[in-house]
Formats: sequence, structure tokens, C-alpha cells
Amino acid sequence: MNNKPVAVITGASRGIGKSVAISLASEGFDIAAIARSLDSEGMKILGKEVEKRGAEFFPIGLDISCTSCHKEVVSNILERYGRIDFLVNNAGVAPLQRNDLLEMTEESYDRVMNINLKGPVFFAQKIAKEMIWLGQKFSDYNPVIVFVTSVSATLSSTNRTEYCVSKAGLSMASTVFSDRLSKEGIKVFEVRPGIIRTDMTVKVKDKYDKMINEGLVPQKRWGLPEDIGKAVASIARGDWDFSTGMVFEISGGLNIHKL
Repeated sequence: MNNKPVAVITGASRGIGKSVAISLASEGFDIAAIARSLDSEGMKILGKEVEKRGAEFFPIGLDISCTSCHKEVVSNILERYGRIDFLVNNAGVAPLQRNDLLEMTEESYDRVMNINLKGPVFFAQKIAKEMIWLGQKFSDYNPVIVFVTSVSATLSSTNRTEYCVSKAGLSMASTVFSDRLSKEGIKVFEVRPGIIRTDMTVKVKDKYDKMINEGLVPQKRWGLPEDIGKAVASIARGDWDFSTGMVFEISGGLNIHKL
């Protein structure tokens, strides 16, 4: 039986997920890192970074949209550690092509929604049920679920409608989970990144460089994956233990409405 808390991070091989995993390892969590591919260079690097911080690294291959695969993955984590303390639902994709709303295809919509919304919702449901059971077993248990959404949950981008709709849905999922699970002693938070420098945004780097320089982001810089890692680490430390349902927007001030 593992005495250390265990964090499960989806989409852990790169970008935000990677930084979150490293931050939680630094906070004393063993890390169950989920990604579609176990052979990626990102997972190898992450494993070294996690172990460098004295945490155990358990890499798991999973396409989060495969809801029938969730049970086996969760069972494997529990078999290894006997507990799950912290879930970060981070896995997500952008559309393969940025098409105008009127040209959006059902194929693209279904792909994005299955990975960004359906998969995370049912993965959180599965782990929440286990957390309820684990709460009856451990006296010092402090379970947390974090949904990583996006400022696109509230900001319109007409050339990636499916992404915006998926993140808006995930934002509401965070609200509903926090409502339902509060009586179970499980805290739920939404972390809402802004324009973050990751592989997902590299194709539009020049566009956002120009917009940031022109004042789109009040703090006048790109967000970094480490900015999200710091926010999740703060939640993990218990700094927000009386704030279930809270939305943490990490966007450099994009949430400021001004004339």
C-alpha cells in the first residue's frame, strides 16, 4: 500500500500536462502519467524529471476518448498504488484544420468532442467513484479533481468552433462535478489557460505574437506551461481548500473586460 499521495495526469507527455506532472512531483505526489503514446520522447524526459524529484513515475498509454478503456487503466493505477488522490483532466486536441464555422465537418466535431469532452467527463466519473470509496478507507484523504479547460470556453473563435464548444462543455462539467461531489468530500476546480506556448499553438505563433504585441494580453507575454503547473501546485498544497467550484483563469488578464 502506497503512503504517498498519487496524482493522475492525462495528456502528460508535453506542454501543460508535462509541467503539471513535474510540479505535482515537486509537491510530493507519485505520478501516474497518461498519454496516447508511451514511446514519445516527451514521456521519457518526463519520467526522468519526475524521478529526479524523488517521485515514482508510472507511464500509461491511453487515448482518453476510449471510454471502454478507462476501467482497466484506473484498476491498474489502484493495483499499483492502492489510491488516487489527485486527477488532472488535461488531455485535449485542437481541430486538425481551422475551418470557418460554416465549413466545420461532423468528423472534426466528433473527434474534438470525444477527446476534449466525452473522454474527460467519463474518466472523471470513474475516478470520482473510486475516490468516494477511498475516502471511507483513509482518514487523512483529501481528494481533488482538476479540469483543464481554456479561455475558449467563453471566447469565440469562429474558425475552431468545435474546440470552443468542447471547452465550454468541460467548464460546465467542472461546475456540475464540484456541485455533486462536494458532499462526498471531493473538491473540484477548473483551471482555464489563456494563450500558452505549447505544441498546439506553434502553428499560430506569428499571429499571436502580433496580437500580444498589440495589447491583446494585458501582461504582454505568452503564457508558459509552467504558469499552469504553478496554479495546480497551489491547489495541491491545499491553498484553496474552501473554494471548490473555483475557476482559475491563467491568462495574463484576458478576462479583463474594458472599453
